[in-house]
Amino acid sequence: MSINPQNLRYTKEHEWLSAPEAEGVTVGITSHAADALGDVVFVQLPAVGDAVTAGETCGELESTKSVSDLYSPVTGEVTEINQDIVDDPALINSSPFADGWLFKVREPQATDELLSAAEYDAFIAG
Repeated sequence: MSINPQNLRYTKEHEWLSAPEAEGVTVGITSHAADALGDVVFVQLPAVGDAVTAGETCGELESTKSVSDLYSPVTGEVTEINQDIVDDPALINSSPFADGWLFKVREPQATDELLSAAEYDAFIAG
């Protein structure tokens, strides 16, 4: 059974993307990525107003194990960041699909390489 919500889309870099809403889309990392990282202790996110490009790095996640690049799953303008995870990066580990979201993008242009939950499950299963 999948622990990855069916209503989201996923990347092979382990980010998730919400369905488009009026204010754009929400981006986060999957529980698989959060588990692999270990305890996240620092988050560097793009700034509000920054342009992000699908497949390009836009920040970093630092854990007790390593520093990992954060990739944007879409191209667009950052409209909001989750200040709660900047203040408390552990939210990424405890709630990657809810309270641990990372940032929002307005008028996103998605890549064709987004995966469904079933496709992502198959990808991480190897």
